[in-house]
Amino acid sequence: MEKLVLGYAPTRRFTFSKEDAMKYKQLIKEKMESFGLGIDIVDLEGINEEGLLYERSEEAAIIKKFQDAKVDAVFFPHCNFGTEDTVARVAKAIGKPVLLWGPRDEAPLENGMRLRDTQCGLFATGKVLRRFNVKFTYITNCSVEDPTFERGFKNFIGAANVVKHFSSLRILQISTRPSDFWSVICNEGELLERFGIQIHPITLDELKQKTLKIEKTDTPELLEAIQYIKTTLDWSSVTEENVRRIASLKVAMKQLAAETRSTAIAIQCWSTLQDLIGIMPCLANAILTDEQIPVTCETDIHGAITSIMVQAATLNTHPTFFADITVRHPENPNGELLFHCGNFPVSLSVEEKPKLNKHFLFDDHSPGTHEGEIKGGSMTLARFDGDHGEYSLFLGKARGIEGPFTRGSYVWVEVNDWPLWEEKLVKGPYIHHSVGIHANVVPVLFEACEYIPGLTPDPVDPTEQEIRAWLRGSDLNKPSMVVSQ
Repeated sequence: MEKLVLGYAPTRRFTFSKEDAMKYKQLIKEKMESFGLGIDIVDLEGINEEGLLYERSEEAAIIKKFQDAKVDAVFFPHCNFGTEDTVARVAKAIGKPVLLWGPRDEAPLENGMRLRDTQCGLFATGKVLRRFNVKFTYITNCSVEDPTFERGFKNFIGAANVVKHFSSLRILQISTRPSDFWSVICNEGELLERFGIQIHPITLDELKQKTLKIEKTDTPELLEAIQYIKTTLDWSSVTEENVRRIASLKVAMKQLAAETRSTAIAIQCWSTLQDLIGIMPCLANAILTDEQIPVTCETDIHGAITSIMVQAATLNTHPTFFADITVRHPENPNGELLFHCGNFPVSLSVEEKPKLNKHFLFDDHSPGTHEGEIKGGSMTLARFDGDHGEYSLFLGKARGIEGPFTRGSYVWVEVNDWPLWEEKLVKGPYIHHSVGIHANVVPVLFEACEYIPGLTPDPVDPTEQEIRAWLRGSDLNKPSMVVSQ
């Protein structure tokens, strides 16, 4: 995955201390780098001797530098009062997510003079950004070492990465939706017009031809996929030929995604594919999802969109899993089963060697499902969906719990108030499909929606008020706050 590129434009104003502004420019950059996020930072060194934004005559050079570097977001830390009009013009020209923050001011000197007046400048810049119709993220004015800064910065970087991947999203659609699945109907034209999301459709016959062609070869890519399956899974229930075909299908799907420059796949996983090549695609889906190419079942385009957003919220460091929200826990009133036939990433399995099996629902019992329970812990569940021209992003957090054995890929989870979740999911615009990830990224996805016109965040737990309080740092002295990162 490409790294996120951050434009770093620390700013000052001539009437305040240049020396202190330069000191904080360095302190802030060192702090950002200490977070270990793996981002590329493009600063203003070379624009002037200070590496600071303050001269209006240098505005064009700053814009060009950021545009040439193809920055994905811009951070304008106010190292003293700052130059609000230039900040706004640069932000407007770049057109990417903007982070506004400044380090908390020290007490006045003994002679009554103040060196920075950073907070005052933040008020001014916020107003001017609004005048320029620039969306921006704000972190509470605090010290460089304050946990609020680290929390807000990391959250912004995650949100900017979501926006980056969302804005360049192309989905490989393998065949139409199954005829019985009216719930996954989507408006392809509206997705393109509203969000710029492209869909590249191909037929199952195209996938079949490519799979069978690859199967006859011994390319390193195919041999690696076969070896992965044999080493990682218990494949005793299927044949050597089954393993080779499943591996060939995985390689074919990955190549088709690369050829079409797609970052996610939505596939008609049953039942025509089994008639064509005699296998289920579940394990192939699982392996690709582990490789950061999420695959959704039943040609669920909105599910694929969700998967890319959720994956990007972790800076592409965690795999997603695509699940049916299925049945309530037999004993826990807030418990629910997340399940699918056999597509959850292998890396999430609780078993040392999870089972490669034959499908347990369809009459042909074709091989290719990856079955077993996945690990619990803290998770985020999300769903991008819409109808009647309105789109929203369902957000909630859950934790894994004990529950009875079931077939397929599964995990039992507990949420704060299941009847509330159920009401929201049934009344829509959502369906039974969701995307899970083992990370708390609700605040990241919530913030990302600020930069995606036409997409409304719809958090159920934590609430919008709790998310905003957490981002402000209001919970640091209030142990009762529930959101964690």
